[in-house]
Amino acid sequence: MTSDRSVGLRIEQLPYAHPVVQRLVEEVQQEYVVRYGGPDGAPMEQTMFDPPTGAFFVAFLGEEPVATGAWRTRDDVEALSGTQVAEIKRMYVRAAVRRTGVARAVLAHLEATAAEAGADVLVLETGLRQPEALRLYESSGYVPVPAFGFYKGYPSARHLGKRLRPLPGEADPVRPASGAAARR
Repeated sequence: MTSDRSVGLRIEQLPYAHPVVQRLVEEVQQEYVVRYGGPDGAPMEQTMFDPPTGAFFVAFLGEEPVATGAWRTRDDVEALSGTQVAEIKRMYVRAAVRRTGVARAVLAHLEATAAEAGADVLVLETGLRQPEALRLYESSGYVPVPAFGFYKGYPSARHLGKRLRPLPGEADPVRPASGAAARR
């Protein structure tokens, strides 16, 4: 569990089957119905977010759950020369707290926990009808990667990725350089 004092946010890891998780997953499915005309059709298994190959998080403001985000490892996805790729799933922020920094805090938490678990690349699928998600990911350093997964052949799908650790000889993509070299 971590807290982000900048927005008063507490992020807890919960099982995918937890009632709070399931309630928020249902909300995001309804969001997809509004935006795309139907729920997300990608298959989800109860165990896909179980450690050590995944994790599901819920962000709380006080006792109120306001956002979700998860990652799971993907052995079948190649992107950005990654050797251990994880995929972000179920990023969702309730409408009442959008544009408050919650999504950025959850995304940073997903990046940190996936990296701690050994991932060197994070990938995700999103769509053109989620322009705010596209802006968040692009402003956070995510770049286009080859299409993968359930929405691989969908023209409105966007597949993005980000290196969490540098390739040998490269600067760290997550942490800025420090010291004299960084000030030049």
